[in-house]
Amino acid sequence: MRVFRSVKDLGPLDVALKEAMEIKADRYKYQELGRNKTALLIFFNNSLRTRLSTQKAAMNLGMNVIVLDVNQGAWKLETERGVVMDGDKSEHLLEAIPVMASYCDVIGVRSFARFESREDDYNEKILEQFIQYSGKPVFFMESATVHPLQSFADLITIEEYKERQHPKVVLTWAPHPKALPQAVPNSFAEWMNAADVDFVVTHPEGYELDPQFVGDARVEYDQMKAFEGADFIYAKNWSCPGVTRPEDYGKVLSKDMSWTVSDRQMAVTNNAHFMHCLPVRRNMIVTDDVIESPRSLVIPEAANREISATVVLKRMLEALK
Repeated sequence: MRVFRSVKDLGPLDVALKEAMEIKADRYKYQELGRNKTALLIFFNNSLRTRLSTQKAAMNLGMNVIVLDVNQGAWKLETERGVVMDGDKSEHLLEAIPVMASYCDVIGVRSFARFESREDDYNEKILEQFIQYSGKPVFFMESATVHPLQSFADLITIEEYKERQHPKVVLTWAPHPKALPQAVPNSFAEWMNAADVDFVVTHPEGYELDPQFVGDARVEYDQMKAFEGADFIYAKNWSCPGVTRPEDYGKVLSKDMSWTVSDRQMAVTNNAHFMHCLPVRRNMIVTDDVIESPRSLVIPEAANREISATVVLKRMLEALK
């Protein structure tokens, strides 16, 4: 595996899930695989779970780890060609990428949507340059449009906690004070469409996800109706994806607090588990009572980030042989 951005990169999901459970039972089983190999983790944006879990995963596999915070301690990077670099950016990504690649064997990159151009964000302008110019395997640690390590961990969690075959999984929009990217909901939709689940997406009008990610999932604009009989509720905010109105891309169209996941909505579910990728704005995305309930999976879900990253890095190391 040279690039990891999508569920399609993993191959058969049942095989990937079996591998994840094997690794979870013995996290250090493949620690010789990464001996004398180096993972470079590059962060253009803040991180807690991604940074810690991916570092831990690399260490599980015996790898050396270098972490670079681009906006703290490194030169400011220009990303556009044809720019006269007479401002505050001292180095161009086109020189920085091959230099960084010379120090490692595998590269992970985290770079959020900028909301300046929908076209640039959805073409993954930053990550594509790493793929093109590094010459090394590249995995997405959240990009402008996807967060596959999170969605793989989400799927592992659902597999562990499901109480019936083909469970009903609902992705629900929830209010937030800031404009957030669509990366997590995009990936979650993509992965759930590939999994053996009954998948429903619910959100206010104007928040339609890009068709390449939402696929054939059922879209329900009535949140209470969507929640009926659900086994898993995955709450996440996202800003307007600009599918029907490109001029609204990245805008906050609603802060309707009636969409906050509370006991009211959970009461119509099938005693559903609650999920969220974290960090979470309490009493905006979800109430205290719901996130602290015994059916909340936010901590096991976060812990599984180590497992999803270990599987991905293991496969990349195997491809280097």
